Amino acid sequence: MHQTVEQLFTITRQNRKILYKYLMDTPAELLHKIPKGFNNNIWWNIAHVVVTQQKLVYGLSGLPLIISPVLVAKYQKGTFPSGVPDEMEFAEIRAALFRLPEKTVEDYQSGAFLSFNSYMTTPKVELNSVEDAIAFNVFHEGLHLGNILALSRAVKV
Repeated sequence: MHQTVEQLFTITRQNRKILYKYLMDTPAELLHKIPKGFNNNIWWNIAHVVVTQQKLVYGLSGLPLIISPVLVAKYQKGTFPSGVPDEMEFAEIRAALFRLPEKTVEDYQSGAFLSFNSYMTTPKVELNSVEDAIAFNVFHEGLHLGNILALSRAVKV
């Protein structure tokens, strides 16, 4: 595996550890609270990151997503929090935080990503390869970690 792609996977793993800590250490009432001035919550940001990685890397590569279509519909781009997830949904997202990036590493190493549909992201970054999608995903997850940090401060005031 190319050293740069390997480093992107390492960064993703580290970010997911931080997200997991917020998921597990934030009391449920604060995890789902939407503070004044915000349009989402900590939970939504974490679930959104899981879904978006799948859509960027697998979806744009023409491969099936490894996450339920129900979660995709609830947390993809353009969605907003809608209630509190049940324990099954919470458990699925919790497990997916680490399972899906590791599956991506396996699939990347095995050469599963054979094609790619170019895509212009909202911040006007054009993605033309699975490597572009993996790199952009790191940026995207960083943006949402920043949102989580702001939300965390806002809900604990």
